[in-house]
Amino acid sequence: MTDTLGSYRESGFAGDLGPGRSAAVLVVDVVQAYLVDGSPLRAPVEDAVAAAATLVAAARDAGVPVVFTRVSYQAGGADGGLFMRKIPALSVFEEGSALGDFPSAPRPAAGETVVTKQYASAFFGTSLAATLTARGVDTLYICGLTTSGCIRASATDALQHGFRPLVVADACGDREAGMHESNLLDLRAKYADVLTLDEAVGHWGRSDDESGA
Repeated sequence: MTDTLGSYRESGFAGDLGPGRSAAVLVVDVVQAYLVDGSPLRAPVEDAVAAAATLVAAARDAGVPVVFTRVSYQAGGADGGLFMRKIPALSVFEEGSALGDFPSAPRPAAGETVVTKQYASAFFGTSLAATLTARGVDTLYICGLTTSGCIRASATDALQHGFRPLVVADACGDREAGMHESNLLDLRAKYADVLTLDEAVGHWGRSDDESGA
């Protein structure tokens, strides 16, 4: 990845965004559908979910707001449109399914925003951008599932809505390691900064002046 990223940089890609003045953590679709055996969406993401839980706990300790997303469709999936036609397994997110619930950690705390969506991006067809803007947020630390799907779409849309997307690599997961790594590389080259859990948590211990914002 390092050699490829270097090639991108030589061509004028992979600039650094860095954190801005006011951050939030965006936890994308960390739900039981990816963790429960027998679910068609089951994936080997336990380590990523544990890292996301650590990120959320650190954010709460630092006073950084946390926003969660989840997917929910009406019975029959009429609001799933072509997305559900393309991925029939999304029917596990129809209203009332336990697979759409959050695990024990990370899980929304009282008062934290939960955005319900029907498509990959946390921004598409939701109030997320308005909610973040009203709170003065300009930076999103993004974690969750899956890297090649909803993380990629949400990070790309975050950039297009004027937010700085910082993808926390070890707090994101996918079905295949190769898909995870290739999508992180492409995000780093074109749409987002990619950092480790330790780097993300380390940002919250610095002042605005020290952050370079």
